[in-house]
Amino acid sequence: MPRDAREVGGAWRRFQQHAYPDPAPDLAPYVSRFWMVSWDYGEPYRQLIVPYPNVHLTFQDGGARLQGVCTGHQVRVLTGRNQVFGVTFRAGGFRPFLRAPVSTLTDRSVNASEVFPGDLPDPPEAAAVEAFLRARLPVPDPRAEEAMDLVATIAADAAITRVGALADRAGMTVRELQRLFAEHVGIGPKRVIRRYRLHEVTERLSRGASIDWAELAAELGYADQAHFVRDFGRLFGEPPTRYAERY
Repeated sequence: MPRDAREVGGAWRRFQQHAYPDPAPDLAPYVSRFWMVSWDYGEPYRQLIVPYPNVHLTFQDGGARLQGVCTGHQVRVLTGRNQVFGVTFRAGGFRPFLRAPVSTLTDRSVNASEVFPGDLPDPPEAAAVEAFLRARLPVPDPRAEEAMDLVATIAADAAITRVGALADRAGMTVRELQRLFAEHVGIGPKRVIRRYRLHEVTERLSRGASIDWAELAAELGYADQAHFVRDFGRLFGEPPTRYAERY
């Protein structure tokens, strides 16, 4: 399948505008960031979306939806002129709002009214969305805070490539860690570790780094290069060498 020239070498930036306002301090314990994306495409464009382990609340065309953590990449077709305002909740931080295991939302998109009843913010901009969330702030949950801290540890420490190492650091058994992540993150700790380590690969690619793929696979804890390539393809929708063309 021929590659769309608009996705190679960062050409998509000519068609999209992005902004990332920080949340107010009282929302920061739960909200990682706000984001706004607008686009203008004369011809439909297939937007590759690769996931981090976050729940998103999005406002578009007068409605709002909640997207649970995705276990793989998604493709959204963007056409015409439109925009989205989004809220990225901290990984592990949505359980107090949901009041149910976050795994019940995994790979699902639902109407936001199922979790956030009431009128939607109009217009959906940072101040209005902050007021909307502030009126629905949950009671603090120590287990959610523990889950958020563990995900932050994974994100910050590239040396964490094994679930057992994270369990030892947390003072838990592997099974206890898996239960905590199913309840508060939505996917297991192994998948979270793999996602952050593989996202680090894309950051190297974006910097134009030269990569020895076999050496990198070993560094990330893979048995061999083939397992690494397979995992990368599942998450990003294409092999790492093809993905590198984007930069």
